Amino acid sequence: MNLLIATKIVWAIGVVGWYAIRFPFERRVKRERVVDARDRLRERILLFCSTMGLGIIPGIWVFTGFPKSANYPFSIAQLVLGALVFGFSLWLFRRTHKDLGKNWSVTLEIKDKHKLITGGVYRYVRHPMYSAFFLWALAQLILIPNWIAGPAGFIGFGILFAFRVGREEGMMLDTFGEEYRAYSARTARIVPGIF
Repeated sequence: MNLLIATKIVWAIGVVGWYAIRFPFERRVKRERVVDARDRLRERILLFCSTMGLGIIPGIWVFTGFPKSANYPFSIAQLVLGALVFGFSLWLFRRTHKDLGKNWSVTLEIKDKHKLITGGVYRYVRHPMYSAFFLWALAQLILIPNWIAGPAGFIGFGILFAFRVGREEGMMLDTFGEEYRAYSARTARIVPGIF
C-alpha cells in the first residue's frame, strides 16, 4: 500500500474514533440542565477555529491532496509514530469523558449538580481533554506530510486553547472557589509535572 494512502487512512480512522468516543457522551449530557453558560458566540468561533485546524484543512488534504505543492517526503517511521500518538490521544480523550461523566460539555457550561472532578486523569492535570487535543494535533503534524495541513491542528486548537483556558479556569473559580484554587495549586494545566 502507498504510504500516503496509509497515512490518510490512519488520520480518517482517528477522526472517526474521536466521533465514536464523543457521540454517546454528547447525547447523555444533553439531558442535563445548564445553570451557567458563558460566551456562546465566542465559544462557537473558537470551536470553528479548532474544527478548521483538526478537521477541515487536513480533511481537504486527505480527500483532495490540496495543496500538493506543500507536500514533503514521508517515511514509515512517521506513519507508525503518528498512529501511536493518535491512539494515545484517543485513549486519553475517552478517559477524560469517562472521568467527567455528566459534568462534561463542549462549551463553557456549569450543569445543575456540577461536581469538581479531581480523580482519574484529572489527578495529574486540570485539562486532560486539552492534552488529548494537543496530542491529536501532534499526531496530525507527524502523520500529514504537508506544510499547511500538518500544522493546522496546532494552530486551530491552539487558538481555542489560548482564548478559552483562562475563562474556563475563571468559571471554575467562580463555581468552586477555594476547592478549585487548591486543586489548581497541586496540578499542572495540560502536561503532568509542568505548572
